[in-house]
Amino acid sequence: QVDVIESGGGLVQAGGSLRLSCATSGGTFSRYNMGWFRQAPGKEREFLAEINWRGDNTRYADSTEGRFTASRDNASNTVYLQMNNLKVEDTARYYCATSAFFPTDILANYVYWGRGTQVTVSS
Repeated sequence: QVDVIESGGGLVQAGGSLRLSCATSGGTFSRYNMGWFRQAPGKEREFLAEINWRGDNTRYADSTEGRFTASRDNASNTVYLQMNNLKVEDTARYYCATSAFFPTDILANYVYWGRGTQVTVSS
């Protein structure tokens, strides 16, 4: 069993920044590719970004528009999502998850999920 815990969400004004963290335990973090997703009320869960297990390859959804950056620190079993120039439409619950595949934006390819962290962007 792998535990995944997201943190770093909160309330921020439009144009602001947040850095989300995702820590894992109970598995071999350095072997996992990691993905970031979000889900707004009434909408489907949406792929945002992924980073391979070495941390030297990333891929992003077009919706991030170059504003989001994924990174990881295998020494601390943590992956990050830096979000800049946030918009009201970025308001959602943000999740990270582990995958044996890279690249992939298919939710079914992600096995262990956290409970998410809420990001609210005000105008």
